[in-house]
Amino acid sequence: MAEIKVERSHDQHLLVPEEDTAASTRRSLAGNRPRLASLDIFRGLTVALMILVDDAGGDWPMIAHAPWNGCNLADFVMPFFLFIVGVSIALSLKRISNKFEACKKVGFRTCKLLFWGLLLQGGFSHAPDELSYGVDVTMMRFCGILQRIALSYLVVALVEIFTKDSHEENLSTGRFSIFKSYYWHWIVGVSVLVIYLATLYGTYVPDWEFVVYDKDSILYGNSQSVTCGVRGKLNPPCNAVGYVDRQVLGINHMYHHPAWRRTKACTNDSPYEGAIRQDAPSWCHAPFEPEGVLSSISAILSTIIGVHFGHIIIHMKGHSARLKHWISTGLVLLTLGLTLHFTHLMPLNKQLYSFSYICVTSGAAALVFSSLYSLVDILEWKHMFLPLKWIGMNAMLVYVMGAEGILAAFFNGWYYRHPHNTLIDWIREHVFIRVWHSKRVGVLMYVIFAEILFWGLVTGVFHRFKIYWKL
Repeated sequence: MAEIKVERSHDQHLLVPEEDTAASTRRSLAGNRPRLASLDIFRGLTVALMILVDDAGGDWPMIAHAPWNGCNLADFVMPFFLFIVGVSIALSLKRISNKFEACKKVGFRTCKLLFWGLLLQGGFSHAPDELSYGVDVTMMRFCGILQRIALSYLVVALVEIFTKDSHEENLSTGRFSIFKSYYWHWIVGVSVLVIYLATLYGTYVPDWEFVVYDKDSILYGNSQSVTCGVRGKLNPPCNAVGYVDRQVLGINHMYHHPAWRRTKACTNDSPYEGAIRQDAPSWCHAPFEPEGVLSSISAILSTIIGVHFGHIIIHMKGHSARLKHWISTGLVLLTLGLTLHFTHLMPLNKQLYSFSYICVTSGAAALVFSSLYSLVDILEWKHMFLPLKWIGMNAMLVYVMGAEGILAAFFNGWYYRHPHNTLIDWIREHVFIRVWHSKRVGVLMYVIFAEILFWGLVTGVFHRFKIYWKL
């Protein structure tokens, strides 16, 4: 998906420890600069997780997005992407010869991310379930995954470009010298956090109304009202994140199937998706944008933390020094986030992109990245991760064709007598579900083997012929 999948550039290479400098020089002279393999694998793992939770989450709600407060497996995907974007920014912008050209490149890539985001998640594509295209522009969704990545990438990349002269290649030996050298990044990070918290807790949220556009609802076409008149609430109907989106984006341009519909207040089938209860509060029928304006501003912090980890690679040459810093930072972030959550100071909430959620998911990203770095770039256990590496090196292709269902929609367009009688449906039912005698297990096995492993093999072939889809 993006820099993560999209942004990943072939300029992002692994800076090896000092004792390997001679070997690195020979490789560079040969035109074969080494890549940071663990970052490719982390990117591929995150894309694979995205496919898993999107396509199997309906049958396994414990891995799908948490309906409101909490943090399930799906809730780690977006922060992992943003963390990887940050690491990639630090490596790809390690040396800048022309700031204008660098800004032009960043701006062009940002525009391409926005274009693909609007095309894939704005409502134009109905893949893979419906064999149709097109969207009413008055109902077009403005925000999405790639749009959030575009904003974070743009802001952090520009900070990296324009503050490049304010720090040196070789830092002093102080414990916090890396933070001091990149103080502008942390000033931006603190500013983002202050803006987010001030808006979240200081904005007055009045009562609001909306029209139900869900054609399956008995309230379709009816106007509903939600009573708020509060300030600083973090519940589904009356939080400032939703209020800002309704004012800036317009309620018709928000996501019409929010995860909160799986809460107990909305459905008797919770945590599974189900029909909305007749006595459910009116907000259960309302749209909510999980990648909205205020939450996307908060999400910039995830990328700033990622770029810090990239700076560690640049300035710390020893493996042990890097790992010590990464692991300690990850544990501090995890502890802070969990403390905020369990003391009820600020809940973990992906929909709001709360500060506690940033800390926990960034801490988890730090530990996962450290583990992969140890296994792949130090111990060189690369072969066992090859499918994930191939996916990570062609992540935009897998995101568009796999995660967004474009290839599946192509195959679903060739059906036998009925649109639901397709090759994909037949494989899922006869090769997986009937073999395992369980729909839940069969769907899980189908996603792992017929989707994730399939894309691992496809991208492996593409890698063999050096075919990459990058922005």
